[in-house]
Order: sequence, then structure tokens, then C-alpha cells
Amino acid sequence: QVQLVESGGGLVQAGGSLRLSCAASGFIISGNTMYWYRQAPGNQRELVAAIISGGSTNYADSVKGRFTISRDNAKNTVYLQMNSLKPEDTAVYYCNVRRFLKNYWGQGTQVTVSS
Repeated sequence: QVQLVESGGGLVQAGGSLRLSCAASGFIISGNTMYWYRQAPGNQRELVAAIISGGSTNYADSVKGRFTISRDNAKNTVYLQMNSLKPEDTAVYYCNVRRFLKNYWGQGTQVTVSS
């Protein structure tokens, strides 16, 4: 059974940093592309970052140079290091994986950046 559990969100001042974690179970992350999405109130869910099975990474233009996605295969966990946070980064952040044409989501973790 696929399960994703996010953690690490919180309240931080602009310019600060947070590291989000996504603990996966029921499958091996190294063989899959893993995604981080976010959704702010009134907005659609948007893709923030991805790490493919080979290790390459992709980022939304809005977070390039500030966010870093990584994974620890031994812990079966994906991370999102967020630096130089801005108020516009405020959102619920979700971990995602697509397996056999099905989308799996975690419960999300709230990130709030104060100005």
C-alpha cells in the first residue's frame, strides 16, 4: 500500500529556511519520479520540484536557485530544502508519486512565510 507522509512545515520569517520531508512506504522511491507540489488558498495546485529515478531534478521558475529537492534512498525519503523563503511561498506542500497511472498524495504540510 502506497503511503506518503510529509513533515517539516511551519511558520518562518521571509528570508528563512525550512526542510520538508516526505517519508514513503509501499514502494521504492529510487525507481520512481517523486514530486513536490504546493497549493495556496484560492490557487490551483502547482508543481514545485521533481527528482527522477536517475537523479536529475527540475524546478518551477519561481523557486529555482532557492529550493533543492533530494532523496535518501536508505530512508526511502524525499526532501525539499527551501531557502530564501518569500511570503508568496506560503502554501500547503504535498508530496506526489505516480504509479501505474494512479496519483498518490500525502496529507500535506503547511508552510507560512511572514513578511
